[in-house]
Amino acid sequence: MPDVTDGTDWLDLLDWRRRVAELYRRVRALRGDNMVPAHTLWIDERSRLFRDHPQSPVPASERDAFGRLRSWPYDPALAFTAPLRPLPRERVDGPVSVEGHPVPLLRIGAVDLPVGTLEVFWVDDYGGGLFLPFADATSGTETYGAGRYLLDSAKGADLGSAEDGALHVDFNFAYQPSCAWDPAWACPLAPPANRLPAPVRAGERLK
Repeated sequence: MPDVTDGTDWLDLLDWRRRVAELYRRVRALRGDNMVPAHTLWIDERSRLFRDHPQSPVPASERDAFGRLRSWPYDPALAFTAPLRPLPRERVDGPVSVEGHPVPLLRIGAVDLPVGTLEVFWVDDYGGGLFLPFADATSGTETYGAGRYLLDSAKGADLGSAEDGALHVDFNFAYQPSCAWDPAWACPLAPPANRLPAPVRAGERLK
């Protein structure tokens, strides 16, 4: 979330969230055997938002030279559908809110994937939302050191579920948190349980 001040344009922030939610709706509508068009759309539209939108996490002085978000080519071997395995509920503190209080996260379960097991959280605040962060062996070199996000449904980043309720977890849609672009933003970090030992070269990258 942004480290906002009284000068924040709340309507711009609302518009940003609407546009992100609409982008993920379009990605879900393109779901099929070939996800390359959906992935290209995702990168293209996110790049445009980062360059042009007033709520971009990229500092305003750097947007003209921003160009296009970097990502690895789409790899279908890193897209999974997995059930949410229940875990004992446990609260953890997320980022500090605008009011100076930690945003509560509630661990609700885990997804067991071929690349490893990741814990899944619920943003336990008004409105809530599913949240799935992770880090891997690229963190700190090719990607942001504190990790990346796979799902953040409170912000509209939601790839949807299968008919049996299992989650679509596609590392090709992993993205850097806003604090990767500007330390003025407060971002939840990937917990130790969500640090994968191997490199996951899919999704957004820094270089």
